[in-house]
Amino acid sequence: MNIPHAVPHEIYGIDKWGKDLIVVMENGEIGLKNPLNPDAPAISLPEILRDLEDRGVHVPMILRVSSYLEHEIRHINECFAEAIERVAYKGDYRGVFPIKVNQQAQVVDRIVEFGKPYNYGLEAGSKPELVIALAHRLAKEALIVCNGIKDEEFISLATLSRKIGFNTVIVLESPKEVDTVIEVVQKLGVEPILGVRVKLTNQITGKWEESSGDRSTFGMNTDQLVSTVDKLRDAGLLHCLKLQHSHLGSQVPDVNDVRRAVSEACRYYTELCAEGVPLTHLDLGGGLGVDYTGEKSATESSINYTIREYCTNVVETVQYAMDAAEVDHPTLVTESGRAVVATSSMLIFNVLEATLYDAPTAPAAQEGDHHLISDLWAITGYISAERLQECWNDANFYRNELRALFHRGYIDLRQMARAERIYLHLMARIKHHTAFDAISVTEDQMSRLADIYHCNFSLFQSLPDVWAIDQLHPMVPLQMLNQTPDRRAVLSDITCDSDGKVDRFILNDGISRSLPVHSLPDDQPYYMGVFYVGAYQETLGDLHNLFGDTNVVTIDLRADGGFDLLHEQEGDTISEVLSYVEFDPQDCVAAFRKMVDEAISTGALKSKDRKLLMGAYRDSINGYTYYE
Repeated sequence: MNIPHAVPHEIYGIDKWGKDLIVVMENGEIGLKNPLNPDAPAISLPEILRDLEDRGVHVPMILRVSSYLEHEIRHINECFAEAIERVAYKGDYRGVFPIKVNQQAQVVDRIVEFGKPYNYGLEAGSKPELVIALAHRLAKEALIVCNGIKDEEFISLATLSRKIGFNTVIVLESPKEVDTVIEVVQKLGVEPILGVRVKLTNQITGKWEESSGDRSTFGMNTDQLVSTVDKLRDAGLLHCLKLQHSHLGSQVPDVNDVRRAVSEACRYYTELCAEGVPLTHLDLGGGLGVDYTGEKSATESSINYTIREYCTNVVETVQYAMDAAEVDHPTLVTESGRAVVATSSMLIFNVLEATLYDAPTAPAAQEGDHHLISDLWAITGYISAERLQECWNDANFYRNELRALFHRGYIDLRQMARAERIYLHLMARIKHHTAFDAISVTEDQMSRLADIYHCNFSLFQSLPDVWAIDQLHPMVPLQMLNQTPDRRAVLSDITCDSDGKVDRFILNDGISRSLPVHSLPDDQPYYMGVFYVGAYQETLGDLHNLFGDTNVVTIDLRADGGFDLLHEQEGDTISEVLSYVEFDPQDCVAAFRKMVDEAISTGALKSKDRKLLMGAYRDSINGYTYYE
């Protein structure tokens, strides 16, 4: 539970996970650095929020930084280009972005724009995603890779798109799909570009290990692969099979897992070439991870490699395997999604109020109080660093005994209130010692006394992975980082659900059950930021308590340290979220109006109040779903 004496902002490990994009400024505010103009000064994130507030754009919001997205696309493509040149690899690199990772139009549009110089393409795992991909003017040599289960309509659209110049690859996922593709292609009379997904036996470590290995959902085993080659040969379509696809895994934490999986994929590739399959592209799927914690280790929320190292390992491994088998070097394809978009988005919200689990003062026991209240008060006389555990034990014993007495009716409400106040004061004293003394009670014990900071966001809407799979994201206050935080807290959202809280945080010295925070200022908002939420979080959110999408703002960082507002998307209104769950907002208004008019008829409501009541209802139904 200690709050170290280090430079205050170092508590949060920003230098570890910030990637020189997120920094702390001299005034204690979080600043955003422009990676496209490294010499430009950082711009204050709270200052951006104040500017947006003046324009009428309020928190909570998703803030997308276009410059970060462009930087990541450049970085991945340039790292592959450097690796290819360094080892004299004789093939090219063609990356594709999996639309499922972030399907928002402003994101996909900019990925296509920034990716054009690199012939960067898109991956579509469904018909709607294919429709999105085909609505973009991709670079001439860019790929559209179609994965997932495909019906005739999906296959027809993918095949016909070849007629207007799209390099659309239909990846065969199962033996049944092979039959469907053959039937559709023969009916259309258009030659497709085909790929085949091979199920690798190597299994990665980490949170998504089940997405790899024998039990992974998609792909063909060796027997099915041979059968597919024979079917395509018999149908006269083997010459269309150009791409081999294998999914290495998601958020692969260990670079050696990457090496092993790539090596196995190469083994299948060279064997298929020996079978007479005219392969030209090796698609190694996703897996390139994000170091959310800054640990640089092979753990669930970190990775033990850089993007440059990942690219080098992929290129070298493929080169060695192809040279050994005397096979031409293929065009390399990866489907990195998380690493492309995660850093470009952040969730910003304000703290509304706090529930504090301590008290600065305490009342003394009164005449007639139960003796256990005096015993509880007596602990104030012997609190010291050496006796903290003893004080903790005594305080909890007496408090629990007093609660039991209250439940049985032996002490009254005011005695219990005095006991609780004394207990909270003791906890404040214990917290003070744990902040400044080497000896303390355990982190687990003190985490039970962390304050609750009630925040203006919905965990289920904006951070679904935090709730569902315990995903870690960096979370820090956006201001006062030049001041030592004086409290510890968990963050609660505004849904009426006990699961709507965050109680695992990334700190400089590891993962903590509570977050160091500051006492809430009286004269200004206290903002919190959750970083690296661009992958999946914007797509997976639900409508718990009917909290809809937040406001979304896209900005570009300028070379002079300022920013340009590129796009603003207002968050869902109550009317919009009602329609999502099959309510007609106009029917709701009509039903409410009818009840108001009935109340006037019975005399329960005065006629002059009708306008006020109906106005309040309409204002609400047309308003933001979050706290305003």
